[in-house]
Amino acid sequence: MLVTWLALATFAIGTEAFVIAGLLPAISADLGISAATAGQLVTAYSLAYAIGSPLLAVLFNNVDRKTVLILALSFFIASNLLAVVAPGYPLLMISRVLMALGAGLCTPTAIGIAVAISAPERRGRAVALVTSGLTVATVIGVPLGTFVGSQASWRATFLLVAALGAIALIGVLLRVPPKLPNAAPSLGSRLAVARHESVIYAVVTTTLWAIGGLTVFTYLAVPLHGLGFSSNEISLALLVFGSAAAVGNVLGGILADRIGPTPTMAMSLAGMASALGLLSLTLKAVAPELSHYLVLLPIAAWGLCGWSFFPAQAASLIRIEPQAATVVLSLNSSFMYLGFALGGALGGIVLTTAAPAHLGWVGGLSVGAGLVVLALRHRRERLKLA
Repeated sequence: MLVTWLALATFAIGTEAFVIAGLLPAISADLGISAATAGQLVTAYSLAYAIGSPLLAVLFNNVDRKTVLILALSFFIASNLLAVVAPGYPLLMISRVLMALGAGLCTPTAIGIAVAISAPERRGRAVALVTSGLTVATVIGVPLGTFVGSQASWRATFLLVAALGAIALIGVLLRVPPKLPNAAPSLGSRLAVARHESVIYAVVTTTLWAIGGLTVFTYLAVPLHGLGFSSNEISLALLVFGSAAAVGNVLGGILADRIGPTPTMAMSLAGMASALGLLSLTLKAVAPELSHYLVLLPIAAWGLCGWSFFPAQAASLIRIEPQAATVVLSLNSSFMYLGFALGGALGGIVLTTAAPAHLGWVGGLSVGAGLVVLALRHRRERLKLA
């Protein structure tokens, strides 16, 4: 099935985007840099994705979709191979930026192809299958990549991602038909949608949610390492997070349909902020021999609550602009990666000025600010209806 090959591509991209969190101690030790400095690999990747994705979509707007996907995947694979042989931090940083540009072009192109090859009544499921690669990456790809990095080398993880991308590329070469219709949103259409007041509130909420999550997730291995977690135990903690996130993603979609997107998002953000605060509390106030095990509870709650937000936000955005769903969701994705970039930078500041145990407090405050923005949006929308 063609869509499965597209999902494999997004699985490789999702693994690459998030696995760096489990590799930070190994990278910082091997390259002789601080964890905060290594964490800027996340900031650079996310910022390049947020800026590059919409610009590349415009640049390649008139190029055949299959050709674009082949170029994007090839670029992504080559960038991972560059990371494998990077002798130091500067070239590794460059490779991460190049990976992001390949990923930022690949993901929306894969979604566009899924829409183009599917019957109208099956397009939603096709898009869900392609994007599920990102979710599955948090469950399987990130723990697997972290395990490979701990058993061999962090460079082996980049080699694994390159191999996954190569398999997806073979599927694309063999199965994707040429001359598919192009549904890529233009930069102008994104800017037009962005002028909608509710959309502005929504993407600000998404950005604050992303900042809160990546402030902690980027550096999660650091406090876990401080508790005495081995590399394999860090992989297990990431598996717990990813499994909870996958359940939360499904649960968020169900609740959005049953009780509405706004109540679902409110519960998700409140739960995530509380879980991140509880994570810091566990790290600071609980005896190390107990926190070694108890810390998995807030991590699981964070994954469950945090990732139940995203499908509910998507549903709310589609309701705002149902005729421009692709455009508004693409815009939301760009702001999500902007938040990831800011979160990686903010977490680095926390590590250098405070302590790893404070990451949860800071991340929770950002998510709480997102909840406030959501409440303001809901209030203004109710006043308009009154």
